[in-house]
Amino acid sequence: MWKMLQVAALCLVVTSPLVAGELTAQQAFDQLKSLNGTWEGPIEGEGEEAEAAAKAAGPATHDIRVSAAGTVVMETMGPGTEYEMINMYHLDGEDLLLTHYCSGGNQPQMRLDLGQSTADLLVFDFIGGTNLDPATDHYIGSARIEIVDSDHMESVWGSYAGGERAATMTFHLARAD
Repeated sequence: MWKMLQVAALCLVVTSPLVAGELTAQQAFDQLKSLNGTWEGPIEGEGEEAEAAAKAAGPATHDIRVSAAGTVVMETMGPGTEYEMINMYHLDGEDLLLTHYCSGGNQPQMRLDLGQSTADLLVFDFIGGTNLDPATDHYIGSARIEIVDSDHMESVWGSYAGGERAATMTFHLARAD
């Protein structure tokens, strides 16, 4: 009986329509967990450098796995490629944090913006990082994950240079497994 109640509660969390400002970090984390699997699709770049990178990379693969007894979601972008990167999502009290382990050697950290996010749109903003100086370095400083439906999502990553927005990479992904 207890297990059935837990499943019912999770279904309500994942499927309840929420508007901006009503989402909790736990609900957003549960939504990320529901993305477990392999995702594939085209990449679109905005900005000269991003456009060239999108063309060179070809179709994207993102592998999303729930790990550490359900306490972390690990997203591998471009698994097995020279530009492989990892995103780790985890709760920190009332916050949902994202650390982007970049192929550029830095590790920007972002926090879910609960005021801008909904159940189907998760907005993350830069809060700091390691191996980077936001005043001078190039780094990923924002992420938006839009869950279109159970088999489609759009993942948008903003890069910054010298504290200013420099480019955007958009991944149009469909569930592959």
